[in-house]
Amino acid sequence: MQNESFPSNPFPGLARNSDPETSHEAAESVDTTALETIVFDVIRQFPNGCIGDDVVQMLPQFGIQTISPRYAPLIRKGFVVDTGEKRKARSGRNQRVMKVITKEEYEQQRLFS
Repeated sequence: MQNESFPSNPFPGLARNSDPETSHEAAESVDTTALETIVFDVIRQFPNGCIGDDVVQMLPQFGIQTISPRYAPLIRKGFVVDTGEKRKARSGRNQRVMKVITKEEYEQQRLFS
């Protein structure tokens, strides 16, 4: 059932229609393009790939709640890939390894997907 307070979502992916008003207000204040660029620039510094812990460590001024939602759009847009590899995080759990790919790698990936 759709929340009558938010009949349409002007910020898809940032707040769900069922989220409280405060979530929608927060979504309006987020510059996702700038944040994606910042996260992309950090991931690019790891030519052999990195895990979320690496990115968070490089961006202490941001919380994990700000950083981790940027991975999926970067992967969906083809700027970053999930390598399929896993590495242990500080928590002891596995995290996916992400890597920036070149335009040539991106085109090659598209040919075989």
